[in-house]
Amino acid sequence: METRAPYALIGALVLAAIGAIFGFVYWLNNTGGLGKRTVFEVRFENTVSGLLKGAGVLFNGIRVGEVIDLRLNPDHPRQVTAVISVAEGTPVRPDTHVGLDFQGLTGVPVIALEGRSSMPAPPSMPVLAADPNAGISMTQAARDTLRRLEAILAENSEPLRSMIANFNTFSAALARNSDRLDGIVTGLEKFVGGGTAAPQVVYDLTAPRDFPPIAKVPSTQFSVPEPTAILMFDTQKLLVRPSGSEGPSFTNARWSDNTPKLIQAKIIQSFENANLLRSVARPTESLNTTRQLLIDIRNFHLSLAAEPMAEVEFTAKILGDNGLVLDARIFRAVAPAAASDARSAAAALDAAFGRVVIDLVVWVANRM
Repeated sequence: METRAPYALIGALVLAAIGAIFGFVYWLNNTGGLGKRTVFEVRFENTVSGLLKGAGVLFNGIRVGEVIDLRLNPDHPRQVTAVISVAEGTPVRPDTHVGLDFQGLTGVPVIALEGRSSMPAPPSMPVLAADPNAGISMTQAARDTLRRLEAILAENSEPLRSMIANFNTFSAALARNSDRLDGIVTGLEKFVGGGTAAPQVVYDLTAPRDFPPIAKVPSTQFSVPEPTAILMFDTQKLLVRPSGSEGPSFTNARWSDNTPKLIQAKIIQSFENANLLRSVARPTESLNTTRQLLIDIRNFHLSLAAEPMAEVEFTAKILGDNGLVLDARIFRAVAPAAASDARSAAAALDAAFGRVVIDLVVWVANRM
């Protein structure tokens, strides 16, 4: 039997291999790094630590070429010339900024180009000058800074020693004269009006204990809510109504509680002192009270119109279980103050309050 060689198949394989070789060469020439390139020289005026042949060249962050040669300048030992090859069409101009960048965790150095102006490229490109600090890494910069700092400290060691010695002398002098300094500071505080603030003086109202005979004991239990008042009276301050634009200010004097709460407490105590303990209660003490005694504060201050006079005035209303006002009355009393100071004002207000509350207790007992 005659053996036939598959010449047709062998020829097809040879042609395919030749075509693949031509295709590979075409790819290298166009996209694989062997296409048309432009060569530039970059001059560094400092060290280029870690830069090697084959290192990448980036233009605005895009890889456009690589380093093909590194040379030293025999005439200028600090200069390093790097020859780079970049893709044709890369817009490198004379003012293109050149520096070193470090990529990845290991900090592989690459040459970084940054475009500046859009001026046309000259026929012959000059040597590109890199940033003078391009080759200085962060570690080197820190070392240089420490060296400069060390040099400054060395040059100024004597003035620093003198300054520290002066501080020691000054602190020792302060320690020796600390008692005198306390006196000086105290005197300055008194001179400028500073120093420890005057202590607060607290005054209280007195619930009357002596009442005229009460004809009957109220058969209905009533409660006394917190009195209502305008914002001016809702305070712990002793209020003064001056005759002119100015008057005494009782800055360091105050009542034992806000005026409405204090009046509420003393009114309830007054009913209790009049043996009406079972008739009066706070709103929170009994839920079965059918009536309420509503108080609205109208005046509670020291007036300086003619002579110091305490004025206490409020409206009292008896509210029935149906929400209607059963009776109402305005109570007012005045009492002269011995002087225009806080102590006299508090005593006069307490006296006027006592008169008003006695009238209030008798009136409520007869109306309930």
